[in-house]
Formats: sequence, structure tokens, C-alpha cells
Amino acid sequence: MAVQQADRIIMHLDMDYFFAAVEERRKPELKGRPVVVGADPKEGRGRGVVSTCNYEARKFGIRSGMPISRAWQLCPEAAYLPVDFTMYRDASEEIMNIARKHARKVEQVSIDEAYMDATDMGDYDKALRLAERIRQEIKNSQNLTCSIGIGPNKLVAKIATDLKKPDAITTIKPDEVRQKVWPLSVGKLLGVGKKTAGRLREMGIRTIGDLAASDVSMLMAELGTMGYEFHQMANGMDERPVEEYWEPKSISREVTFEKDVNDSNMLTEMLEQLSKEVHKEAIDSSYSFRTITLKIRFSDFETHTKSRTVNITNSYELMAETAKELSKPFLTGRKAIRLVGVKASNLVYNYGQKSVGEFMAQTHKESSHIPDNF
Repeated sequence: MAVQQADRIIMHLDMDYFFAAVEERRKPELKGRPVVVGADPKEGRGRGVVSTCNYEARKFGIRSGMPISRAWQLCPEAAYLPVDFTMYRDASEEIMNIARKHARKVEQVSIDEAYMDATDMGDYDKALRLAERIRQEIKNSQNLTCSIGIGPNKLVAKIATDLKKPDAITTIKPDEVRQKVWPLSVGKLLGVGKKTAGRLREMGIRTIGDLAASDVSMLMAELGTMGYEFHQMANGMDERPVEEYWEPKSISREVTFEKDVNDSNMLTEMLEQLSKEVHKEAIDSSYSFRTITLKIRFSDFETHTKSRTVNITNSYELMAETAKELSKPFLTGRKAIRLVGVKASNLVYNYGQKSVGEFMAQTHKESSHIPDNF
């Protein structure tokens, strides 16, 4: 087993239940209580979904993307709070500033997640001490906790983060991939969703180690070029650099329903909620947009996207109405729907609203759940 670019040391920073944690910081009386951030449950009649929740709420079975009515059934005594992106964004900027103070390169990939290049530390012991300093400073100055993974590349660092949460630091050195990564379920590998994991299980591949040991030509015959990429990743190979600044090509939100739905009213309300969130992030990030895209995934994983390009706009009403119009051919009731999403693209930055420095530091994505590629 070989790991490419083993001389690199990459850290992955992931804030713990970020939205709910920021709400607990604002309202200390919430500490120790189940906290759910998302749509108004309306005492079990709400139509939206859970954006995120804290660990106390997860003990009741509540998860991101779950219908808010189901969350209410599981735990009506939880504190249900609306999403406050402005407050979360402000907290995110403070956290990323701490990361940039300590690391040579920082690539922010979502509102609560970043990669840091720690290669200049020279060895993993020094990188571990750096990660501890970052974790402690975030805890002391922001009253928030994070988890950090350390590895030879982005892929392994992120797997390391997920191995132990919350408020933890985990290291996977190049020669530890076989021991720490290979026993994991193949579904833990980046890009392997439920459908692909199911196909791999049918091929007798259940763990990342099984995938790493599989014949590449057989994988490519079954999965195309992704078979080769999955084999590379299973062997801990990832050459992606930490890129300090980037400009988004799009802003999107999507939700996977806990149970497949065919209620057109619920889907329409969900499109309105997703459009509201996408629109708010576009406005907060000083963007207008030209293209609106709808994403629909049915219960059998058949997936469709449909787009419409309009004149440059920042209108929520136009975004929501366009998304609903694009959805009409799919709301026939013949198939239940598993996932729905809204995306704004062909972004136009409004330079008059923010300085270039603010623009470069701005985050453009939200990671309350693990999204599919949109």
C-alpha cells in the first residue's frame, strides 16, 4: 500500500455541530438540552427539515435532513431554533482567522470546515502540537469545539477527523492507512454513496481494504472511471493541493428526506425554504446570479437536474418561482422523491458591497450535512 506525496502533512478542521453550538453559545441555558436548528416544527405540523442538531438531540435519533415533523415526534421537548446564517457566518470568520494565523495555507471548504497545510511543521508530532494550539484557541476565544484530523493528504485527513468526534484530534500517518483506514466500511470513502456502496457489496467489497485490494480493471468494468478513482482513494492516494483562495461557481442547498415523499405541497414548501437559504447566502456574499437549477432524486436513485438562465438578478421570488416551475414535470406522483435541491450559478460578484479582502475571506458553502455532488 502506497500513499502519494507522503512528505505532505495536511490537517482537516471540522467544527462540532456548528450551528447548534453557536446557538448554545448565544443562549447558555441551552447547554445540556437537545437543540435542533431548522424549520419551525409547528408542534409536529411543520413542513421543513432539520438543518443540524447537537449531540443531545442525536441521542433521540434526530439527524440533519430529517423532516422537522419527525424530529418533533422523536423529541418534542428539544429547543427548536430558526437558521441564522448571519450569526453563523460571523462565527465562521473568527474561526478561520484563527486557522490562518497558525497555518501556512488554509482552504475553507464550507462555513464550518477547512483544510490546512502543515507540511512546514516537518513531522507529525509538531503538527499534532499545532493542531492542539488551534483547537485550544478556538475553544478559549470562541467557546466552541472542533475536531481536527491529520494525514498525508486531504482524503486521509478528513477520514481521520471523522474517526473521533467531538472535540478531538486524530492522526493517520502514511504507514497507518492499512491499520486505521482499511477496516472502515467502504461507505466512509469520499464519494461512495449508498447506491455505490450497495453495488460494491454485491461485488463482495465491504471495507475500504477490500476495495484497495480489488482488481482495478474489474472495478472500472463495473463503475467506469470512478472505479479507478475509488481504488486510488482506498489506497490513501490524493494529490489535491490545499488552495488558499477560490471563487465559487455556484451556491446550492439540497436535502435528503429521511423517508421518500410524494407530497407535492411538502416538496413545494421545501423548494421555497431551499431557495430562501440559497438566496440569503448569495446576498450575504454579495452575489447576483443568472442560472437557477433544480435537482431531483427519486427513490430508485434516478436523478435529474433542470436549469433555467435569466437576466442577472438577486430576486428571491424569481429563484423560488423558477425552482417550483422546473419541478412541475417531476411532481407526477409516479415515483417518491428522495432528494431535492436548488442551485444558483453563473454568479456575478457585486464589488461595491464588499472589499476584495472580505470577498477573498468569504465562505460560500454550508455543511450541515454531507451533500451529494450537485
